[in-house]
Amino acid sequence: MQISDLYGADFAPHLGIDMASLGGFGCDERLQASYGVVAPGAESTPQKHDETEAFVILSGRGEIVADGRRLPVQAGSVALFEPFESHVLRNTGDEPLRFADFYWRDAAQRESRAAGNADARLAQRPVFVFSTPPTPNGDLHLGHLSGPYLGADIYVRFLRATGHTAYHLTGSDDFQSYVVGRARQEGSTPQEVADRYSAAIRETLGMMDISLDQYTVTSHDAGYEEGLRGFFTRLVEGGMRNESGPALFDGESGAYLHEVDVGGNCPSCGASAGGNICEECGEPNTCIDFAAPRSRVSKAEPVIGSIERFTVRLSAMKDAVLSHQRRAKISPRLQELTEKVLARPDLRVAISHPAQWGVRPAEKTEGEQVIWVWPEMAYGFLHGISALGQRLGRDWRADRPQADWKIVHFFGYDNSFYHSILFPALYHLAFPDWDCDIDYNDNEFYLLDGLKFSTSRRHAIWGRDILTPQSVDAVRWYLAWTRGEGERTNFTLADFHACVEQQLLGQWQAWLSDLGVRVREDFEGEAPDAGSWTLAQTAYLDSLCNRLASLRTWYGADGFSLNRVVDELNALVANAGRLGRASTRLRGHAGVRDEYRSAIALELASARLLAHAAAPLMPRFAQALAHALGLDAPTTWPDCVVLVPPGSTVALDRAVFFVPLRETACGRPVTETV
Repeated sequence: MQISDLYGADFAPHLGIDMASLGGFGCDERLQASYGVVAPGAESTPQKHDETEAFVILSGRGEIVADGRRLPVQAGSVALFEPFESHVLRNTGDEPLRFADFYWRDAAQRESRAAGNADARLAQRPVFVFSTPPTPNGDLHLGHLSGPYLGADIYVRFLRATGHTAYHLTGSDDFQSYVVGRARQEGSTPQEVADRYSAAIRETLGMMDISLDQYTVTSHDAGYEEGLRGFFTRLVEGGMRNESGPALFDGESGAYLHEVDVGGNCPSCGASAGGNICEECGEPNTCIDFAAPRSRVSKAEPVIGSIERFTVRLSAMKDAVLSHQRRAKISPRLQELTEKVLARPDLRVAISHPAQWGVRPAEKTEGEQVIWVWPEMAYGFLHGISALGQRLGRDWRADRPQADWKIVHFFGYDNSFYHSILFPALYHLAFPDWDCDIDYNDNEFYLLDGLKFSTSRRHAIWGRDILTPQSVDAVRWYLAWTRGEGERTNFTLADFHACVEQQLLGQWQAWLSDLGVRVREDFEGEAPDAGSWTLAQTAYLDSLCNRLASLRTWYGADGFSLNRVVDELNALVANAGRLGRASTRLRGHAGVRDEYRSAIALELASARLLAHAAAPLMPRFAQALAHALGLDAPTTWPDCVVLVPPGSTVALDRAVFFVPLRETACGRPVTETV
């Protein structure tokens, strides 16, 4: 017998609350137990671990928050959590909430949950996938397209194929100071620049087969400015203060300097940086902390003065930001950035800046100030959901975000501070009762001939210079394969052409065409039924099943990696080609006709799997391949490997999926055309 005294337990702070270990039970030390107390108004730290866990509520009342759901609990409630299921226990009553905690490890259950975790945490929830709204100071280049926009498009296509309700939202970030900078260069107005490039951006996204459910043009969208002012007021009510602080000014004109108008050496890494953010290390700056600041308004040395601005004390929001990130999908690099930024003592971020281009807050400011465009973007995401909801007849409101909303951000690493640190802090201020649930998918810089793609310097290959109906799938395939995931990567036109010729033409097209010839010559152009199977063919089928599972992992919410997706697709084609070359030895031999039929059936099953698995990445190719196999266009993700129905008309030998691109528009000189 084992008796534990809960009220005499030795408590210690753990997971944000008071916990006491009760040890193991009997001879089975796999089952562990603890006793916990949550004070009124307090909550546990978000948890995601590999044990199965059960809470038994002994007294008090509260709620459990798990993957966008809030469920009330009280004395007598028992809550069971699967491995990796995010959960928080919150006390909503006036007395301590006491509970017993039992947990154990089950390897089989852990493996099963890991395989289904991505689907489970998105199930029965609207998924709003945002690609960072582009700045309309130029058209989109391949660096842009390879990152947030292609990533978000493919992700949404996959989610829909697997039965989730997902939407792709972005827009035109009109009020950026870089729009003002472009207008000065062109002798135009910010509105004219924003309108012209916003239209060009949307057209380029269409040429890239990037489908959008919401495209918000911030300077024209009805109700946007009023809603943004309301969000700003919520921040003020939540604790944002209008306070005087040091700022940087042009030494000649006295103009206020931030973002596009100033540069210097990053105070964190020493690299050359623009105002307010360092693209190299991702850390924010206040402009006054630059080493060797340089004004872009005049040649005079900038001077430090003082001005009153609305400011958020970000260092005071550390617990809220870290609590949010523990629930989120987030990369180690973003976690490292968060640790560095939030370690700064008394870090304050100005939310309003002196300017004439932008949305002025309803609150009184010193001189003409506008809401800074990056905090504005935090509202813009909610506005996009609201605008989408109005069209769909859904009650989604920007001023009332809902617990079940699943939000996913795709962005370049240079925007990481805003997305993963500043935005959740602002949401906590504006909506303290909303536990925003956001996944973060960041990409590294994509270089062009060893240097960063740059709109401002016009060092780029623009989307419209390389995209045609004949090239779009090849471009999507190559960018997905070479985009920066975890480290910077480099684009060269020569490597692009070489990979298309070696892989898409030399392997994909060659295998499919050869398979089509064999089906036409040996089976009169119809898919044969499988016959007798060899052990090697059974093993090959098993490998196809494993590859299908891997593709689902790399397309999915937890493991999303387009580099790995393309690796898997290339390997699928390479292995199918090996099977085809080996099986040709069986052609024309009556004694192994059944085994030959099985080999062809397996190759056709590989082609069918390729059509489904490539559909999110290369929609035109996938539809054409399915049609050449006598099948409907793939719209759903397969649960298993399926043979092509016997008797289906196969026209692979007549299908042209890819063409050489060196002589097409992809070889044009690099120019900007708008």
